[in-house]
Amino acid sequence: MREIILDIETSGLEHKEGHRVIEIGCIELNKKEVGSHFHQYINPLKTLTPENIKIHGITNEYLDDKPLFEDIADSFLDFIKDSSVIAHNANFDIGFLNSELEKISKPLISKDRVVDTVSIARKRFPGQQVNLDALVKKLKINSLINRDHHGALKDAKILTDIYLELQGINQIGLQLDEKKSKNLNFSSEPNLTSIVLTKEETERHKEFIKNKIPNSNWVIIDKSYE
Repeated sequence: MREIILDIETSGLEHKEGHRVIEIGCIELNKKEVGSHFHQYINPLKTLTPENIKIHGITNEYLDDKPLFEDIADSFLDFIKDSSVIAHNANFDIGFLNSELEKISKPLISKDRVVDTVSIARKRFPGQQVNLDALVKKLKINSLINRDHHGALKDAKILTDIYLELQGINQIGLQLDEKKSKNLNFSSEPNLTSIVLTKEETERHKEFIKNKIPNSNWVIIDKSYE
């Protein structure tokens, strides 16, 4: 059974307001064993705001020479094929990707092949936070990935470990082999200094999510303000 663990980064929170996908990260699972991966930054033809950049650390300058979505759509679709797609808060990711695919008349990702790990995590931890950071702690996942900024491939790797653990498959012994470990790296990511949201920006972002995406399961939490 082939599954694709998927995550994206975007220029904003709502594709219906014209926001675009700026990064796609996918990791292949074959019978629960890690296989190949797909990773691509994308030029959204849209200017990112400082608030956008503070979330994922990806700048307008960094995306200037990256391909358009239409240029990478076929390679992305060829990678995922007809496999199940695993995503965290899947409505957000698949909504954005289908919006991009629809613009260029490409086949959409059907809902019946999508698995939302938020739903799985809620059954395991009812009434508790189930964002990625919370699940890493709850499941005692040993991750050395720096998450000062969000990143599609980074989050896909973390979600792979979370997904396996949620299914009772311990990540120990399922690490990438040496060859695949060398291939799966984050050296192409923007090398930026740490960016921290102010309290005012954090509250404004939370309010935006509350008003625009009332059922969202993710929220920015800055412990310095707790």
